[in-house]
Amino acid sequence: MTEPMDGSRGVMAEAVANVARRINATVEEGKDSLDLSNCKLISFPDGVFKVLRSVTDNISVISLADNEMKAISSKLFTTFTQMRELDLQGNVLTKLPDNVGVMEHLTSINLANNNFSIFPEKLTEISTLERINLEGNNITEIPVEKLSNMPALKWLNVKSNPLDSNTQSALQSPHSFDALMTRES
Repeated sequence: MTEPMDGSRGVMAEAVANVARRINATVEEGKDSLDLSNCKLISFPDGVFKVLRSVTDNISVISLADNEMKAISSKLFTTFTQMRELDLQGNVLTKLPDNVGVMEHLTSINLANNNFSIFPEKLTEISTLERINLEGNNITEIPVEKLSNMPALKWLNVKSNPLDSNTQSALQSPHSFDALMTRES
């Protein structure tokens, strides 16, 4: 009789191998994107920073969508300083590290379908940010005034959030950006 394989360990080992393969491809092919979506990641693997040290300046698009991450390492933002697009949708994040505010090239961040209950205000400090997707979170209030002062913001999606009535009416008045929200009937 064979010993039953520890399923969770097998899955984890497979996930690690999968991540390693994708990272190696990024390095070898000199890609400008790093796709670690759907890798069952609980956190961003620290080893990735070491492996990718040589190419961090090339990487402008990172996808960590559809993982199981509860938190994002601040190292992500200090390492990938040239990042333009970050996709974190479909995780279980409740907040972003403060140093997201120092990103100088970020134009798009996707935080849809996470567990944010408070709008990540540090995003309003990113002068290059054009698109913020927070659809499907638990946010009730949005710093509309700070968003209005963002020089590049074009698009904000806060559909399927339990926005309070003040926030809803503030978003309904005209802004320099398009705001998508679920209309309460």
